[in-house]
Amino acid sequence: MKVNPYVGYHYLAVEIRQLIDPAIKTQADEQWSFVRNKKNQRWLWYAIDSATGQILSFVFGRRTDEVCEKLISTLKGFNISKYFTDDWASYAKYIPPDKHVIGKKGTQKIENKNLLLRTRIKRLARKTICFSKSEEMHDGVIGLFINRYCFQSI
Repeated sequence: MKVNPYVGYHYLAVEIRQLIDPAIKTQADEQWSFVRNKKNQRWLWYAIDSATGQILSFVFGRRTDEVCEKLISTLKGFNISKYFTDDWASYAKYIPPDKHVIGKKGTQKIENKNLLLRTRIKRLARKTICFSKSEEMHDGVIGLFINRYCFQSI
């Protein structure tokens, strides 16, 4: 159970944070994996709230502009004041320049989450004997983990 000793349950901390500061600073990144063989690349694109580390949205696909656009469009419902990303050109196409910050300084929390995901989900590990044979199974396993680990407070 994720408990903040000052606030209580994690979901309460998130709700209180949104009441106090509704503008969200988000970190976005993409993470490589593969289905069947390493030539068939599959990317997990996701964004987190910089303050809480909560995953806001995630999508699967190739490392293309269209998938990046899909991720950014899923974030339209949030009041995002700043996007922190790496220097991948797709982000610059879909994020307004006044809200976009490029660099490693603002993406430390999501890079740490990448490590957590790679450690817990062997399908995301770079050298592994555990891999998916279908995109549906690959996306399903990772999506279920994210939903279970990141969205449920048990």
